[in-house]
Formats: sequence, C-alpha cells, structure tokens
Amino acid sequence: MAADSFIHPDLHINSYGHYLRRRFGCRISKVNVDAGFTCPNRDGSKGTGGCIYCNNESFSPRNTVAAIPLEEQMAAGMAYHRRRLGSEKFIVYFQKYTNTYGSVGLLSDLYRRALDHPDVIGISVGTRPDSLTDDTLELLAEIARTKYVCLELGLQSMDDAILLRINRRHTLDDFLDTVNRAADRGFDICAHLIHGFQGEDPEAFLNTACLMARLPINSIKLHQLHAVEGTKLAELYCRGEFVPLAIEAYISTVADFLERLPQHIAIQRLYGSAPLDICVAPRWGLKNNQMWYAIINELIRRGTRQGCLSMAS
Repeated sequence: MAADSFIHPDLHINSYGHYLRRRFGCRISKVNVDAGFTCPNRDGSKGTGGCIYCNNESFSPRNTVAAIPLEEQMAAGMAYHRRRLGSEKFIVYFQKYTNTYGSVGLLSDLYRRALDHPDVIGISVGTRPDSLTDDTLELLAEIARTKYVCLELGLQSMDDAILLRINRRHTLDDFLDTVNRAADRGFDICAHLIHGFQGEDPEAFLNTACLMARLPINSIKLHQLHAVEGTKLAELYCRGEFVPLAIEAYISTVADFLERLPQHIAIQRLYGSAPLDICVAPRWGLKNNQMWYAIINELIRRGTRQGCLSMAS
C-alpha cells in the first residue's frame, strides 16, 4: 500500500477511525469497560500509590464501574455510540488499570464474554509492559485468529529517570522487550505516550517518534500531562513543583511529532481531557474534538502531514 493511502485527505494524519473503516468497511466505536483490575504499582507487588498522574475517573465514562456486570457496561456504551455516531460495530476496550494483571483463566473468561456479543468485532486491552506473560500473549494471539485484537501498552516516556519519578515502576527496556515478544502474533500494538513531564524538553519528546518508527507499532495515543484531583501530581502543582505546558507549546510539539511519525502508524488520540469538576491543571477549556482539530489545523497551516519528515513512511 502506498504511504499516502494511509493519510486522510482532510485530516493530514492516519486517524484510527479512518484505519478501522478501511479495514472493516463500517463505522466502529470503542466501548470502555471496567473489569475490576488493579496494577502492580498499586497493590504492592512493585509499588504503591500508582502513577503520580493517575486517577481513572478522569478519563473513564461514569457508568463504567466494576460493580456493574460487563455485559451491562457494554450495552450502555454501545447504545450511546449508536445514538451519537451511528456506529454499527464495536471494539470493547478493557481500559481501567492493568487489564492483563490476572490469571489466564480470568482473562480468557472476560475477553470471551465481551466477544460473545454479535456486534463486537474485537477487543482492545490496556496494560503495562511488565504485566504480560507468554501465556497471556498466546491467549491474545489465539483470539486474534478470529477477532480483532489491539494490545495497548503504556510507555508514557522513553526516559527511565522520568519513569522513576512518576512511579511507573517499569523501564524503557521492559517496553521494548514486551513489544518484541508481542510482535508478529496477529494483533495490533498501540503505544501510549504523554508529553509535558518536568525535565523533558521538546527535542527529547520528538526522539520518541523516531523510536516508534523503528518498532512494530500499529497505532499510538498521545496526551498532555495534566493534574487531576486525588493525585500526587495535583499536590505537586499546588506546591508549584509542576508547571503544565502552555497550549500553544503542546500543539506545536505534537505537530512536530506527527511530522516525524511514519504514516502507517494510526493515531488513536492526540489529547486527554478530564471532567472540569476534578481537573486541576492545565485548564485549557477545549473538548477532545476541538483539541484534535487544533493540531490538525496546525499541520494544515504548515502545509505538512503525518510522516513528511520520516524516512520510515
């Protein structure tokens, strides 16, 4: 496939929605569910407290809670996306915390229950690079023989010093090892990245695009570092120890990042939002689609597009 065939002509990027429509021929939405997992940097096996920015209430729909049966969460999410977007098929997104942090038997039961619905074409599984056994990877590969599977791996930063400061409790090498173990198993791999960490200048963040270009990554999610109530990061902000990025700096650097990212890598997200009642900083006042188009419009203004500076496109 020619490189330019990946790029949406109006968006100047390879959007994930465009990718799914090309692949499946209809409008597909992701439906978030909470399967009741925790994380190894919360339960004491690696650490406690979780990542300093993590409050899952900031990015999860309010009706996705583990106390509600999985099937009911799915039904509510699918009804919402049918009404709002006219979606025809769905990917069930196991989102909150570390969704491979359990026995293979438990994971198999949860994933297959999600896939039992006739309108579900696949699953997306959010996890950490240090929480994937070979047996779990084999389970995902088995499911991927008949259904769509996306493994979403949180890297956040390629700087081990930053990973230590934010209490990730894994390293870049952990991420690279897991990507290599997960590659060529028949499912997609999505990398999660955050821009705006203290001590990370724009050039260091742009180096992450070059790293992504060298890896078997199918898609990425980007968002700005933001502080929400109930997190260590919010405490740091209130003490003046965390200074959020200005919106103009974020838009400019993300556009720079996209220009360096190969065109075959689909873009799932460009911005993270939090409910206003718990958002501490930055309070940019833009909804997801507004921020999305602010970045797209910056590429249009420049006359560039995703991958224009990448040798790997």
